[in-house]
Amino acid sequence: MEIIAIILFVSIFILIMYGYPVALTLGGLSILYAYFFLDPSAFGALPPRIMGVVSNYVLLSVPLFVFMGIMLEKSGLAESLLETVAILFGKMHGGLAIAVILVGTLLAASTGIVGATVVTMGLISLPTMLKRGYKPEVATGVIAASGTLGQIIPPSVVLVLLGSVLNVSVGKLFASSLIPGLVLVFCYLLYVFLLAKIKPEWMPPIPKEEIDSFRSNNFYGKVWRAFALPLILIISVLGSIFLGIASPTEAAAVGAMGATILTLFEKKLNIKIIKSVCLETTHLTSMIFLILLGATTFSFVFRELGGDLFLVSLIHEANMSSLSFLLLVMLIVFIAGFFIDFIEIIFIIVPVVAPVFQKLGVDLLWIGVLLGLNLQTSFLTPPFGFSLFYLKGVAPESVTTGHIYRGIIPFIIIQLIVLGIYIFFPNLLIVP
Repeated sequence: MEIIAIILFVSIFILIMYGYPVALTLGGLSILYAYFFLDPSAFGALPPRIMGVVSNYVLLSVPLFVFMGIMLEKSGLAESLLETVAILFGKMHGGLAIAVILVGTLLAASTGIVGATVVTMGLISLPTMLKRGYKPEVATGVIAASGTLGQIIPPSVVLVLLGSVLNVSVGKLFASSLIPGLVLVFCYLLYVFLLAKIKPEWMPPIPKEEIDSFRSNNFYGKVWRAFALPLILIISVLGSIFLGIASPTEAAAVGAMGATILTLFEKKLNIKIIKSVCLETTHLTSMIFLILLGATTFSFVFRELGGDLFLVSLIHEANMSSLSFLLLVMLIVFIAGFFIDFIEIIFIIVPVVAPVFQKLGVDLLWIGVLLGLNLQTSFLTPPFGFSLFYLKGVAPESVTTGHIYRGIIPFIIIQLIVLGIYIFFPNLLIVP
């Protein structure tokens, strides 16, 4: 029976690689295996499991955070923020790239939606960077990497889903992930700063005349307006969670309302925008929850077949330490990120390994942060990195796929270095 559980896992992985729908493959194949290999009475325990997922109050934050991110994309705040920060750092070589990273960080803390951030940054900053003489690899790498920061910097849909699957507090996972996310941002900035020193011709400064022109027209008012609105939203959402005033779900509702008010303040809110945001939110949320229901079925059948106990016995027989098993899981997640989506990784691989970590006495909150950092790479690793597709879709014709692939390599290496630091030095992680 344990071998059958492993065959089920491999079968699902193979079918998904062939392009079959994830949710239907997870749920359908699991039920098929259960029908042939489990006692019929086992099916009685499945509906309560599914209802437990559907009625999970924490997961209500998913559509709210998605709504918040898409609404902010429509508000136009990103454009004014990027323009202002670019002027602030425009005199130095690499200043525009630094501005993109900082704006990506602020958008990550405001939205948490990778697609919206990468597309917005690509449309606004990529043509400007290329016109200023930036090397295409540098420009595309900075935009793609900065756009994915929303996966580890809270509020993040990835962290909400990880918290649900690992059964850990989403609020604590948010608080624990903030510092690693900011460390990643610092490493990005350090890389750009050093590269600008070594290869200044790859990242020219903004012409002085353009900076003076921007500064001459109510400069401080523009700076205040550009920074104040997103910071108010960030403080209202994350501040309410970290101070214990609101749960992540309640804070998500505050964020959704705040994003709507900011869009109204920017005079962009209308019936067409509201309809578009609601449709996109419904589409993304439905996809996530359908996969979640399929994953719940898979997790139930896998455990009923004894798959988790089989993995634990294998680890004991192989005399594998908890660190060795962790490194193996991180390698599998990293490689899987080349081929499948982060949602699929969370709902297929994580439910299988989470009970094993629990039996080995490993802190699941730490595992959640490490998985969040690791899943960050899945958006950048070719051939199926979603950030690469998003950016290519809005890039000028002069920017090739090769430019984008070469550009993200240094940032993938940086992400793996940061991941390694928190694996081998877990005491650096500040757990609330």
